[in-house]
Amino acid sequence: MSVNELYTKYTRVWIPDPEEVWKPAEIIKDYKERDPILHLKLEDESTLEYPIGPKDNQLPFLRNPDILVGENDLTALSYLHEPAVLHNLKVRFLESNHIYTYCGIVLVAINPYEQLQIYGEEVINAYSGQNMGDMNPHIFAVAEEAYKQMARDEKNQSIIVSGESGAGKTVSAKYAMRYFATVGGSASDTNVEEKVLASSPIMEAIGNAKTTRNDNSSRFGKYIQIGFDRRYHIIGANMRTYLLEKSRVVFQAEDERNYHIFYQLCASACLPEFKDLALTSAEDFTYTSFGENIFIDGVNDAEDLEKTREALSLLGVKESHQMSIFKIIASILHLGNVDIVSERDGESCHISRNDSYLHHFCQLLGVEQEQMEHWLCHRKLVTTSETYVKNMSRAQATNARDALAKHIYAHLFDWIVEHINKALHTSSKQHSFIGVLDIYGFETFEINSFEQFCINYANEKLQQQFNSHVFKLEQEEYMKEQIPWTLIDFYDNQPCIDLIEAKLGILDLLDEECKVPKGTDQNWAQKLYSQHLKSEHFEKPRMSNTSFIVVHFADKVEYQCDGFLEKNRDTVYEEQINILKASKFQLVADLFQEAKDGPALPPSGKTSRINVRPAKPMIKGHNREHRKTVGHQFRNSLHLLMETLNATTPHYVRCIKPNDNKEAFVFDSRRAVQQLRACGVLETIRISAAGYPSRWTYLDFYSRYRVLMKKKDMTGGDKKQVCRNLLESLIKDPDKFQFGKSKIFFRAGQVAYLEKLRADKFRFACIKIQKTVRGWLQRRRYLKIRKSAVTLQRYGRGYLARKYAEYLRLTRAALICQKQYRMVRVRRAYLTVRQAVITIQAFTRGMFTRRLYQEFLLHHKAIIIQRTVRGWLDRKKFRRARNAAIVIQCAYRRVLAKRQLKQLKIEARSAEHFKKLNVGMENKIVQLQRKMDDQSKEYKTLNEQLSVTNNALGTEVNKLQKELETLRIRKGDNTQLTSLQEELEKLRAALQEAHAQRKRLEEEYSSEKLGLEQRVEELEKENSMLKTEKEEMNQRIRRSTSHEGQEGSASQKEVRLQAELDEERLRYQNLLKEFSRLEQRYDNLQEEASYAKFIPGHRRNPSNQSSIGSESPYPSISMSEVSETDGIIQQIEETGLENAAMDLSVFMKLQKRVRELEQERKRLQTNLEKMEELSQHKAIDPKNSTSEVDGNADLAYNSLKRQELESENKKLKNDLNELRKALVDRASESCSSNELQDSYNLLLSQLKAANEELDVRKEEVLMLKTQIVNSTKQTDNANHINSNDVSEWANNKKPMDKEEALQAYQGLSESKSSKSQDWGYLNEDGELGLAYQGLKQVARLLETQLQSQSRKHHDELEALHTQIEVLKEDLEKKQEMLNRFSILPPDALVEYSVQQEITRLTNENLDLKEVMEKLEKNERKLKKQLKIYIKKVQELEAAAMQSNRARPELIRQVTVQRKEKDFEGMLEYNKEDEALLIKTLVTDMKPHVVSATVPCLPAYILFMCIRHADYINDDQKVHSLLTSTINAVKKVLKKNNDDFEMTSFWLANTSRLLHCLKQYSGDEAFMTQNTPKQNEHCLKNFDLAEYRQVLSDLSIQIYQQLIKIAETILQPMIVSAMLESGSLTGVKPMGYRNRSSSMDCETGGPGGYTLEALIKQLGQFNTIMGEHGLDPEIGQQVIRQLFYSINAVTLNNLLLRKDVCSWSTGMQLRYNISQMEEWLRGRNLHQSGVVATIEPLIQAAQLLQVKKKTSQDAEAICYLCSALSTQQIVKILNLYTPLNEFEERVTVSFIRDIQNRLQDRIENNQLLVDTKHTFPVLFPYTPSALSLETLHMPASLNLDFLVRV
Repeated sequence: MSVNELYTKYTRVWIPDPEEVWKPAEIIKDYKERDPILHLKLEDESTLEYPIGPKDNQLPFLRNPDILVGENDLTALSYLHEPAVLHNLKVRFLESNHIYTYCGIVLVAINPYEQLQIYGEEVINAYSGQNMGDMNPHIFAVAEEAYKQMARDEKNQSIIVSGESGAGKTVSAKYAMRYFATVGGSASDTNVEEKVLASSPIMEAIGNAKTTRNDNSSRFGKYIQIGFDRRYHIIGANMRTYLLEKSRVVFQAEDERNYHIFYQLCASACLPEFKDLALTSAEDFTYTSFGENIFIDGVNDAEDLEKTREALSLLGVKESHQMSIFKIIASILHLGNVDIVSERDGESCHISRNDSYLHHFCQLLGVEQEQMEHWLCHRKLVTTSETYVKNMSRAQATNARDALAKHIYAHLFDWIVEHINKALHTSSKQHSFIGVLDIYGFETFEINSFEQFCINYANEKLQQQFNSHVFKLEQEEYMKEQIPWTLIDFYDNQPCIDLIEAKLGILDLLDEECKVPKGTDQNWAQKLYSQHLKSEHFEKPRMSNTSFIVVHFADKVEYQCDGFLEKNRDTVYEEQINILKASKFQLVADLFQEAKDGPALPPSGKTSRINVRPAKPMIKGHNREHRKTVGHQFRNSLHLLMETLNATTPHYVRCIKPNDNKEAFVFDSRRAVQQLRACGVLETIRISAAGYPSRWTYLDFYSRYRVLMKKKDMTGGDKKQVCRNLLESLIKDPDKFQFGKSKIFFRAGQVAYLEKLRADKFRFACIKIQKTVRGWLQRRRYLKIRKSAVTLQRYGRGYLARKYAEYLRLTRAALICQKQYRMVRVRRAYLTVRQAVITIQAFTRGMFTRRLYQEFLLHHKAIIIQRTVRGWLDRKKFRRARNAAIVIQCAYRRVLAKRQLKQLKIEARSAEHFKKLNVGMENKIVQLQRKMDDQSKEYKTLNEQLSVTNNALGTEVNKLQKELETLRIRKGDNTQLTSLQEELEKLRAALQEAHAQRKRLEEEYSSEKLGLEQRVEELEKENSMLKTEKEEMNQRIRRSTSHEGQEGSASQKEVRLQAELDEERLRYQNLLKEFSRLEQRYDNLQEEASYAKFIPGHRRNPSNQSSIGSESPYPSISMSEVSETDGIIQQIEETGLENAAMDLSVFMKLQKRVRELEQERKRLQTNLEKMEELSQHKAIDPKNSTSEVDGNADLAYNSLKRQELESENKKLKNDLNELRKALVDRASESCSSNELQDSYNLLLSQLKAANEELDVRKEEVLMLKTQIVNSTKQTDNANHINSNDVSEWANNKKPMDKEEALQAYQGLSESKSSKSQDWGYLNEDGELGLAYQGLKQVARLLETQLQSQSRKHHDELEALHTQIEVLKEDLEKKQEMLNRFSILPPDALVEYSVQQEITRLTNENLDLKEVMEKLEKNERKLKKQLKIYIKKVQELEAAAMQSNRARPELIRQVTVQRKEKDFEGMLEYNKEDEALLIKTLVTDMKPHVVSATVPCLPAYILFMCIRHADYINDDQKVHSLLTSTINAVKKVLKKNNDDFEMTSFWLANTSRLLHCLKQYSGDEAFMTQNTPKQNEHCLKNFDLAEYRQVLSDLSIQIYQQLIKIAETILQPMIVSAMLESGSLTGVKPMGYRNRSSSMDCETGGPGGYTLEALIKQLGQFNTIMGEHGLDPEIGQQVIRQLFYSINAVTLNNLLLRKDVCSWSTGMQLRYNISQMEEWLRGRNLHQSGVVATIEPLIQAAQLLQVKKKTSQDAEAICYLCSALSTQQIVKILNLYTPLNEFEERVTVSFIRDIQNRLQDRIENNQLLVDTKHTFPVLFPYTPSALSLETLHMPASLNLDFLVRV
């Protein structure tokens, strides 16, 4: 194109400007070739005549179209030149706040001087795995590209970060290393990535300082190599350092600081461990006070020191070494304060002996103070013959002191770097590495010295490497696309490098001058002038003879020669070093020990594996002939660095400093241009512009420029050929474009020309549209006028017609009047006749109407009756439905409460929690124990008194019997009567005492009763007070009805409680997820260990010996089982929980057994007390003697059995305590798990045998004692007894065995028939027997009264406590009602009150019903257990009856119902077949095998096996089967951790097994929906609540694995399907150049997925879950989680990609979302809350489509985007890209308006959505309607060993 075509009217250009560098202008007159003036208009509407000359002022640069402004890649601009690059960076930085921009392979990073939220872990996850060209520019994109190329090409990578001081190099390098640490974290637990990141604060402390340009400037260069293994996990790292600025240790410019570590130590000098350092404020030391400002705003040096120490500890530096480092640093500060005093002659100096700073210096370094004091002021001169000691002047001594300080710090710096490398070193083999080079950029100051020379020399080398690499990439791109390659001339800075490093170059001459004894900087400068003045890159200043100018690639730099030689020599006197070598501190001595020469450099460019070596050579001896200069060392290290970089694939990051004032988002164009020129960005632009910089794929070119084609040209199928034909017709010069294999390449400016043609085409189309629209508007106006004229005419003609109609109307009226008069006469006659007829008709019709009314009345009454009946039926149905709903609600709340209880139980298993709970429980237990002890003591005292009385009476009876015998022998002795009377008086006295004692007890109990009654009165008063408060609250409620209340409090409270519940559930499930991850980690480590230590024949330990509740072979410990084991738990804690794990389960089982016996004893005791009372009442009636005997026998048997149970209980407790002690002692010993298991089994077997033997013996003893007691009672009740038998019975004191007791029992029972002898024979008047019987009755009566009083007292207390709790709850309810009443209007108050009263009554009825159900349930359980014990007793009595038929029968007739032999839904298997069962149903089970059967068939079969084990009461079998099943499921899931079908299958079966355990648990809450047959199948013996919790946790783990698998499958499909495929408009805003070689070479990107593929995959997931019988609620939660993942990934990509933020993308995205919503509706999932998860994506699509111009638009956006955060809204608006020039960009003012409107919004202001967030899963209880007996097992399962029961 000619100049005349380009520089036309309205064309925009760039012209130079002294302030803004470049400013825009617009041509207002067409320019013709060779015109001297170009007429321009500036932005302020002023005109300018711009002179044009062939040499001086050439034509200005053309501006790019607005559509290209703000591009992510500078090389995508059509016009590539300096002003275009500067303007693009400025627009992105200021308007869009984008700090990163691509420039080909270079990432340009502008320091924002503000913390941005773009470096979080969610951003790392978003960039991980993405191609470099797909996302917005970012340092993470460069790091990901390096990581991906390392993995794909197996070649080492390097990231080169450069820039000025303060441009952000260190931060960029830090973020790159953080990305590698996150993405390539170490596979082991060595935490290498944390150590790599921990090296940063250490290096910043010892190598960074504050400068005038940067508060944290790196004063050294570093190259960090991060090593990876074959799986690309970080295994180690290594660091090289370059050119530490040692001069900063002894001097700083104004407003600068020394290295941070000095100020950190001074800020922490008050710490006790730093007292020996003798430090004070940094202002007191010379080396830290040159800059006059020791503080940095926003920096706390003391806190930074803590971070530094933590980093040192993390890297393995011991505390002793850390203190040694701090001592050396502190000694440098003290050395700087040493006062060197000059002598009078001026040639010598000295140091005061009392100098405290020198003392501290020598003390901290452990050297001799006298020697250091001497050699600081003297030096040694060595000649061939003699050695002289020469005095130094004060200036020389000061320089020597400073040189020593710099030398010490440099060696300490190298030592720290070496130890960091040791800490990061790994013994594993390194497969590849990624190097991060953080090096200083090109520098130029007013005074440039040796440091700036070395820095610029290094940048010359890096720029040469950069230019060659860019040129190489351009050449590879052209060759790949098969485009003819022509040589591009680019700047080669090899001559400048030769000037510096070649033979007789600047460095060579400097080293040569340093070897001269009296070499000076001036002599060196003269040598430079004489040697290099002819060079193009070397110049001599006009006004100076001690400086020189080097023409670098970036700019000319003038260097001052002063100090070059001294800094190059880096001279330190050997005598001072020798003193330091002799230090008594090992670290100080090691710093200055001589080392051997390092190995020679390897040949360069031979291999990509570069051995890591220190950047600086080892320190050699002081010999001048062999000691290397600083320049020589730096050159060698730089050569080594270049060899490393050349052997790797480099990636470039150029950091730009936008302004010198460190202001946030302020752009200084002049400073930016300087840095762009210095960092090589413009050179990249120039190389790209010399070839074909603009590159479009054929599809993108066709989509955008098809508007320039004709319809006939678009009919061809080959789009490449269509593009060829179009370009050949539009651009005549064939050199302006080239056709590649997949892209079209354009010269600079051609895309802008095509955009101009496209804009002209659109403009022409717009004019045509405008013409048509305007014609249509004019025609509409004409038609409107014509319509108006026609309307006027119509109304005029109407008026005339109405006038004529009026005349006709009057004429007609006259005729009508005549007609009416004539009619009246005839009508009157007619009416007379008509009246008569009507009267007759009225009477007739009245009769018929009354008949019809009666029929209607009957019909109406029937309707009323029907209406009333139907209303009553409907109300009855409504009440039934409402009651059912309330029952369901109660059941659901009870389920939630039980789950919470289970959660609390799980938490309570920990020892710490148990201790916390026992803190309060111990006091309560002690109080209850004391109360029980007091009552038991009273009971014991009463029993003792009664027993003493009985014993006394018994002894008296024996004595009387003996005396009676003697009296009989004497026959006739008269003294017998008197003795008997005396004895009778004694008995009467004893009886009176018993009566007195009874009265005393009655008085005590009456007093106690009185106290209780007083307490009741107090509680009643309190109750009345509460009632008055209740009345007051009711009055307040009535008064508050007139006031307006707050709305929505109840709903907000409910929402808050629901949110807290979800958070708690999510926290628990996250802990469970972390637990499963650690478990998986543990299993992996075990597998690795087993692989590493594999020995043939080795057998692993059983895998079910895990500490996890789901895999443990021991039952979990509930709080009720450990409430009495405080002492044992304490001993177990002392011996260790692992050793005592086996023993805990043993004594927990024993304790549980004891507790059951105690409960059973209490139940039997209550029953027996009732029976005793009944028997006592019966005993009063003396009629039925035979029934009394049987009743007394039963009563005696029961009482003896109770006593036996109590004694047996005590024995069991003692045995349990002994077992506990023994088990704890055994647990403290170190024994293997197998020995514990064997001992455990042995102990259980012994315990079972002992229990069985004990039961047998106990029943025998009970039978004997019962017979004896019955015999005694029968004998006592008899009227006569044989005196011989009585005397034998009284004198028999020997213990009887079983046979003797039976014989005695038979003899006594036979004697019952003989009624001839009675008590009258013993005592004629019967007073003795009556007295004895009376005492016994009194004792029993006292005992029953005592028990009844205690029970009554306890019941009253419980009733009062319950009443208080009820009143409190009622008070809370009233308060809540008050709050609700306050917000209700007056008319709604009455209705609400009635509703509340109905609800209250309903709740009371439900509570009473629930209490009744609980009581009935307890009654059934007690009856069942009582039947079992009665059955055992009857069996023993039957056995005893068979042995002796004459014994009285105590057997009760119990009918045993024999069950039917039909299939009861149980499966029996042998213990040996358990492994085969698990293998068949779990391990080898495939989903397709049972696809044609009942869903979840394995779960049903396993449950039926569990039912049979419960039926036979085999707890070991139940435990083993459940544990094996859970472990097998876990192994199957671990093996198939990427199979969605298998995971879904086992999620369905696990949840179904969990539901079966709930449904058939016997719990009323789970039995509401069961059939009667299903209720019969409930478990009888075992409570498997703990296993339900384990299965619930396992289900959650499977659910999380299912979500992970599904998200992994959907992850690569989401972005392509939602954002890139199925375009509705076919418009793409622009073509982009693929910078990354990670993208597909042929298609320009990865394989695309369509929305149909995504929806199809979701449909497959839903179908699979449905086929496997997974609960619909769980399936809905899976779909909800997947939709959240789709929303998060899509929205994150939208927020990180500028190319998709357009109106067309918003329309396409909205269409895709509607398709997904349609899919949800088609599967009835739209009401499950799934749509709410994609609400942010819907709002983002709407935000892309709405208007973004006025304040009304801003208000609409704020209202519309409620689910998006402010940062997300602003980010989308900043990224929004217009499709063409007719659409305006979003203005900065509009975005600020949005921010101001949203600043008060309370939200989590997070940019990206957390892709790892998971909703807490809820497994609702869904019972099965399937009956177990109807289940059929297919023969294909090969389960023949199962027996149907």
